[in-house]
Amino acid sequence: MNNKTQFYIIGAVLALAIIGLYVLYFTNGANSKVSSNSISFDKNDSTIVLPIAYVQLDSLLNNYNFSKDINEQLIRKEESSRATLNQKERQFNAAAQTFQKNAQNNAFLSQERMQQEQQRLAQMEQEYQKTASDLSQDYALEQQRLNIQLNDTIKFYLKEYNKEKNYHMIFTNVVSDILYADKKYDITNSVIEFLNKKYGPLKSAFDEKKK
Repeated sequence: MNNKTQFYIIGAVLALAIIGLYVLYFTNGANSKVSSNSISFDKNDSTIVLPIAYVQLDSLLNNYNFSKDINEQLIRKEESSRATLNQKERQFNAAAQTFQKNAQNNAFLSQERMQQEQQRLAQMEQEYQKTASDLSQDYALEQQRLNIQLNDTIKFYLKEYNKEKNYHMIFTNVVSDILYADKKYDITNSVIEFLNKKYGPLKSAFDEKKK
């Protein structure tokens, strides 16, 4: 019997969830004056910093409530799958131990009956392997679906966020090869606050309170 199939857990997990955030372009008019926190952009003032910003992806994923709920959902799914596999493994081990005991004690009435039991054990193991494969595939598809949903949600709300901020580009610090950036370009906390206002409180915590 092979060891229990390992499942991918997002946790910090979901970092590859947002590859779609690679570069977001926001163009909002050449004559607009831009402000974000204490930064102000003016096209006529060349001494002011550029209208670009970046988001720390790990902080975003760890603090955005939607990301937290997705992570919790995937963990619960992994735990459920593991419980299913553990049950099947226990059933197989019990049957295998019974077979070995009966074989040692010559308890089988015939060689044919012994072969039938061996075939039953082989079928149980095949079913275990198929269940493990199916659950692993199902988990991967669910993870992909949630990652796409998370990615689309962040991009959608960043467009709304940028209506007031008027950045021309928003990068992530993970996949855009930013080797150095001044903290004044970091809008992570502002974006997280905006996203959580749109999403609301953690759904997983709310569900636990209802139980």
